[in-house]
Amino acid sequence: QVQLVESGGGLVQPGGSLRLSCAASLNFFRIFNLGWYRQAPGKERELVAVVTSGGTTTYADPVKGRFTISRDNVKNMVYLQMNSLKPEDTAVYLCKAWRVSDNYWGQGTQVTVSS
Repeated sequence: QVQLVESGGGLVQPGGSLRLSCAASLNFFRIFNLGWYRQAPGKERELVAVVTSGGTTTYADPVKGRFTISRDNVKNMVYLQMNSLKPEDTAVYLCKAWRVSDNYWGQGTQVTVSS
């Protein structure tokens, strides 16, 4: 059974940092594209960052220069390093793995940025 399990969320002050992790129980992990999404209360889910199977990364404009996505194909992990956090970054953060034939979601981890 495929599972994606996020961790690393929590409460942080504005300007602080958090590192999110997502552990994936996926066969052929290296061929999946991986992404982090977030969903704030009352808002639609939005893409935060992507790292492709080939290692190319892309970021949503609001997080460029502050967030970094990375993957470890040995440990089957994807990470999101978040720096200079702002209150508007508050959301549930979810990881996603996909390829042409299928896609999988984690259940999310809460990130709250507040003083």
